[in-house]
Amino acid sequence: MAIRDIIKPDNPILRKKAHKVTNFGSDFQKLADDMVETMIKAPGVGLAAPQVAVSQRLIVVRLPDDEESKKEYGDQAGVVYVLANPEIIKASKEMVEGVEACLSIPGYFGKVDRHESVTVRGQDRTGKEIRIKAKGWQARVFQHEIDHLDGRLYIDIASDVWREDEKDDADEETQPDTNAQQPTPSQD
Repeated sequence: MAIRDIIKPDNPILRKKAHKVTNFGSDFQKLADDMVETMIKAPGVGLAAPQVAVSQRLIVVRLPDDEESKKEYGDQAGVVYVLANPEIIKASKEMVEGVEACLSIPGYFGKVDRHESVTVRGQDRTGKEIRIKAKGWQARVFQHEIDHLDGRLYIDIASDVWREDEKDDADEETQPDTNAQQPTPSQD
């Protein structure tokens, strides 16, 4: 396994629709392994193949598994999903706004409306069809990563985007003496 470079928005691969995975051989397996390792090292909760300059419809997702995350996400904490050719086949009508970030756009955050729950169909590492029912943060991560496969970035659909240091400056101006810890959004 190897850590791969994560590309930035100036690379045109991020803006193109990725190609369908048709071969689940050794090159695919190495890519999947490298992506999981890269995502964990970054650290992030999701990564799409175009983010490592590979135009394939492949995503990896893993929610954190620290003690707090285990309480929040239950048995989904720490589970690694490797999903080829994913597509959302069902989405809740309920939309929720949340803060997102992206490993390809370091230092920026944005408010994005996403479906509260989704059902994703795709193929596992062997090419076998699987379905995943995701809700909450996990549903958000799947939607974010699938967007990457279609050349879409969260900044394209965000209602507000800011630099990390700009938000910190604004917070200091409005709340000068607060010691409250603000949750930090996980990056894809």
